[in-house]
Amino acid sequence: MKITFLGTGAGIPSKERNVTSILLDLTQEKNKLWLFDCGEATQHQILHTSIKPRKINKIFITHLHGDHIFGLPGMLSSRSFLGGTEPLTVYGPKGIKQYIETSLEISQSHLSYPIHFVELETCGNVFEENDFIVDCVLLDHNIKSLGFRIKEKDKLGELNVRKLQELGIPPGPIYSKIKQQKQTVLEDGRVIDRNDVVGEPKKGRVISIFGDTRYIPKHASFINGSNVLIHEATFDASKLDLANSYFHCTTEQTAEFAKKGNVQTLILTHISSRYQQEDKDQLLQEAKCIFPDTMLAYDFFTYEVK
Repeated sequence: MKITFLGTGAGIPSKERNVTSILLDLTQEKNKLWLFDCGEATQHQILHTSIKPRKINKIFITHLHGDHIFGLPGMLSSRSFLGGTEPLTVYGPKGIKQYIETSLEISQSHLSYPIHFVELETCGNVFEENDFIVDCVLLDHNIKSLGFRIKEKDKLGELNVRKLQELGIPPGPIYSKIKQQKQTVLEDGRVIDRNDVVGEPKKGRVISIFGDTRYIPKHASFINGSNVLIHEATFDASKLDLANSYFHCTTEQTAEFAKKGNVQTLILTHISSRYQQEDKDQLLQEAKCIFPDTMLAYDFFTYEVK
């Protein structure tokens, strides 16, 4: 499970940062890619990576501001040109369906695959699959904005091969059956209970990805225990009033939120174009003084969630 930042800027692109887009690489788990937001020129950013657009099967839009959606028509069309035929599902606030369909219709763009839309008018569970559960929460922005939590389900523990051999069960297809079934009846009539020969479950990983928002301490419970929190830090600590008036967060507010949510790692993104390369150390240190395990994302930064 890897996260690649295709764009880490806020509002408008700069020479150092494109606008927001985050890719969650689930190729090892599901052979799929999930995209969170799709700012202008996202498809251009993808050209500098090994990402295959046809493998993107889910797109999550946090909100409908242009720096989070203006890249969609081009990216969707490129997915078609590059051989994408499998269905794609877009999740986002009400209006995302109209925006995409209107853009494609007016430009007479014809896709080689169907798009399914899930407009999230209420918060809570977005969907549940065999391996993952995705939930969302409403944030505090000047347009409806969402935060997503992606939870990997716990996995079965390791099979205790030594114990099976002590029970006189030789290696073979029966080992797989024992691990997959709660109880297995052997040829000699013995019943093997999985819990007796499988170790402790491997806890699933949790990633929280928030859209634009003011500081909302009450949402600490939503992100609680996340392996990674990806959160905007549009302004430096001295711009508290400006952040509040524009419905954004400062570096210190985001760090306080991560601390309250008991997350393992915080990654700051959505950085205002007013900040240049020489400002990155200041922004990072403001957050690290409160939450030491903080990183500052940059375009094409990849983080592996372990």
